[in-house]
Amino acid sequence: MKSASEVVYVVDDDRRVREALTSLLRANGRDARAFDSGREFLETPRQNVISCLILDLRMPGMSGLEVQKLVRDSQIPVIFITGKGDVPSTVLAMKGGAVDFLTKPLDEDELMRVVAAALARAHVLRKEAEDAAMLHALYQTLTPREQELLPLLASGLLNKQAAAVLGITEYTVQVHRGHIMRKMRADSFATLVRQAGKLQLETSPITTFCA
Repeated sequence: MKSASEVVYVVDDDRRVREALTSLLRANGRDARAFDSGREFLETPRQNVISCLILDLRMPGMSGLEVQKLVRDSQIPVIFITGKGDVPSTVLAMKGGAVDFLTKPLDEDELMRVVAAALARAHVLRKEAEDAAMLHALYQTLTPREQELLPLLASGLLNKQAAAVLGITEYTVQVHRGHIMRKMRADSFATLVRQAGKLQLETSPITTFCA
């Protein structure tokens, strides 16, 4: 069932293909928007909605692979279509994170299955991005000293070891640890360790201390 906040973008320089794809998608309950080039797609403001991109591999000017590189960080899963595929291009597309690589003429059932998978991935990517933004915002509420202490604790150092690294008392570490748990909204120390891992905090001082 279609979500009102989902859009399928179609980029193909062949007008007949664009019209056929958009008609097919809409007939299957999908909101579809078509563009005749990668540049037009990239230069058109997009809504903040869950989306995927059906992208022709070979187009004049900017190729599909070039467009893929430019949207890689935008949470838009890519489905490549082509009338003449080749192994090197397929490998590059898949390494770039493409959901699938389909050859024209397209099979309707297969296309709709792949579109559904791409939109499902887009939902996951959006949730991961929102969670990462929230986690980073929580981390920014920590004081500079708490930000220094968090990776030490998450690495497994005891309170007295972390205190020695920072040149503070063990009691001060205990107080900071309580503040960190509260500010990071961590319901357990294991949760805090996972959060630190996701933040990819620098922990080189720990290695030096433990050595």
